[in-house]
Amino acid sequence: MMWTIREVTEMTEISAPTLRYYEKEGLLPHVKRNESGKRLYDEEDLSWIHFVTALRATGMPIAQIQKYVYLYKEGDATISERKKMMLQHKKEIEKSIKELYYNLDKINYKLALYDVLESQIERTSIKI
Repeated sequence: MMWTIREVTEMTEISAPTLRYYEKEGLLPHVKRNESGKRLYDEEDLSWIHFVTALRATGMPIAQIQKYVYLYKEGDATISERKKMMLQHKKEIEKSIKELYYNLDKINYKLALYDVLESQIERTSIKI
């Protein structure tokens, strides 16, 4: 099955300019074109779009993704290097998650404090 750029934008909620940019930057290695030059996307392209989107959403720079795609195109001899890149990125994501949880704990503590303060105010302002 092949899809147009419009169909892919509807399926992925990624804008056409972003898809074109990803292709121009070499992040989507297999996008095909029809006789009139219009882009056509298949299942493999959709997988790449979702993968690249996940990498971008987790903070991987474009240059790093370009390197990954370059290694991918080089073939199976680069599997261990690609795995190493993913392990490093995973470690960075885990560090970010840990920091987010730490900060979330601070916010939850403050919210609990506000709950206590509000309940004290409510108790002292009720006069029967």
